[in-house]
Amino acid sequence: MSRSPIPVLALGAVAVLALTGCQSAAADATTDAGASDAPITIATIPLGDDPSVENPADALARLIEEETGREVEVTDVPDYLSVVEAIRADHVDIGIMSGFPSALAVNTGEVDALLAWGADDTPVSTCVVLADSPIETVEDLEGKTVAFADQASSSGYFMPVHMLHEAGLENGVDYEGVFSGGHEGSFVALEQGQVDAACTAIMLTNLGEPYFPFADGEWRGIGESASMPVSGSVLVRPSLDAETRSLLEKAIPAVFSEENAEALGAYGEGFIGQEVMIAPDASIFDGFVEIAAVAGVDLEDLR
Repeated sequence: MSRSPIPVLALGAVAVLALTGCQSAAADATTDAGASDAPITIATIPLGDDPSVENPADALARLIEEETGREVEVTDVPDYLSVVEAIRADHVDIGIMSGFPSALAVNTGEVDALLAWGADDTPVSTCVVLADSPIETVEDLEGKTVAFADQASSSGYFMPVHMLHEAGLENGVDYEGVFSGGHEGSFVALEQGQVDAACTAIMLTNLGEPYFPFADGEWRGIGESASMPVSGSVLVRPSLDAETRSLLEKAIPAVFSEENAEALGAYGEGFIGQEVMIAPDASIFDGFVEIAAVAGVDLEDLR
């Protein structure tokens, strides 16, 4: 297992995914990527910085290595859209994404869903305030500043924006939404008083440290979002060879099992225990269209 320093362009807006003509790696690199003994490359967003426990990204790579017998290289990228761009540009083989970035990527027609996980009726997101905040309800966020993780985050943007919309509040009109660059950045902004609330995944508040920095009694959750039609997927580059695809179709469900839940940490939350759909049709993401529209994104335009 190794970490690769492949440079990845961080996209500035969701609509950039609609650009056509993605640039592939050199032809000899593509050929090497199809070899049966080539490393499997993964783009990930770093999770966890507790030196006393294994990093979830490292655990993910180790477990895939054990299941496939192939070396795995991990590339850390700053946000969800950078994962998608790394796959589109043939810099990496796969990325593991939540529902919305999966829907955004698949609807470009330039990224494949190797497999997807179903979802249940569990709420996805909440907005966190400090314990001494006067904010008691979602409606109280009117006129306030709210931190979102990034523009392609399911739990840190799309679902809470939809929740606020359902409460009669629109971003940029009734409250000011700001992107913090990630869930951790949202928590820091809240702790430092830069924002009034930080919208995030309920699963992170349940996991606690190192994923959620506030102790019991230091914070409160305001509201709960709807559930998602698909919890997430494994995205792959269309040029990935059939042998590696088949290997991963068998390995990924085995990796995302109850026995690996602790090691995978936040990577496993929301996926483990859900129905696994192999080579799913793009139509499974249709349920995201209405929710995405609330955030000003038309999935049909991203083709």
